[in-house]
Amino acid sequence: MAFPRPALQRSGDPERDRKVIVELVTETEASTVVVGLPLSLDGQERDMARAAREEAGELDRLLSGSGVTVTTWDERFTTVSAEHALRASTKSPRERRAAVDSAAATVLLQSWLDRR
Repeated sequence: MAFPRPALQRSGDPERDRKVIVELVTETEASTVVVGLPLSLDGQERDMARAAREEAGELDRLLSGSGVTVTTWDERFTTVSAEHALRASTKSPRERRAAVDSAAATVLLQSWLDRR
């Protein structure tokens, strides 16, 4: 079962951000890193999806030899699903906005787990 974690804030330095992710993977003893793949609504890979694949490749390179698998997963509609779920909660609109990225990541991971 997927559980939400606080969203990581980008620092503006991709290498630094990747190191934070690697540290988190090590700390949590994760066996797989699932990277959201932002496909277009028609399922095509455009610039953002290609960038996500490149990022997954960089994480895979950093984690090589660790036994951790890096994979991509279609993230279409995860934000919409997360927003619907959060709207049903008792959170205020401001709290929902702050939680949407974390909730969308949880939806993405649960979808990946369900397909396994």
